Amino acid sequence: MNKLFEASDLIHAYSRAQAVADGVLVDVTATACEAGFTVPVAMTRAAWADCVEWTEETDRRKATSQDEAGRLWDVVWMAHRAARRAAGAGCCAFEVLRVPREGRGIRPRSAVLTMRIGAGDAGEPVITISQPNED
Repeated sequence: MNKLFEASDLIHAYSRAQAVADGVLVDVTATACEAGFTVPVAMTRAAWADCVEWTEETDRRKATSQDEAGRLWDVVWMAHRAARRAAGAGCCAFEVLRVPREGRGIRPRSAVLTMRIGAGDAGEPVITISQPNED
C-alpha cells in the first residue's frame, strides 16, 4: 500500500501544549474535573473571551455579581451535561447563558459553543470547547 504522506512531508506542527502556552487555548481541566470530566479540557481564546472572561472593570461597569470562576463553572457544567446527552459522539453543540461583556445590558444572553473530543499531543483523549465557527 502506498502512503499518501511520509514523515518527511511535514512542514510544521503546532501542538496543543504550544497552543496553551501561547494562550490560543485556555486550559480549564481543573474546573472541568470538578464538573465530572475525566479528560483534559481546554477552551479556545475566543470562546473564553465571549463566555468566561470578566474583569473588575467590567464588573464595575455592569454592576452585576459575575466573576470568571462562576462563568467558567457555568460553561463546563453545561458542557458536561451536553457530553452525557451526546454519549459516543465526537462533537456536540451546547448552549450557555452569560451576560455579554460588551454593551450596557445585564440580561443573560444565549451563546452556543461546540465541544469536540479528539487526540492530544500524545494521542490521549482531550476535549476542546470552541465557538461554532472555529475549527
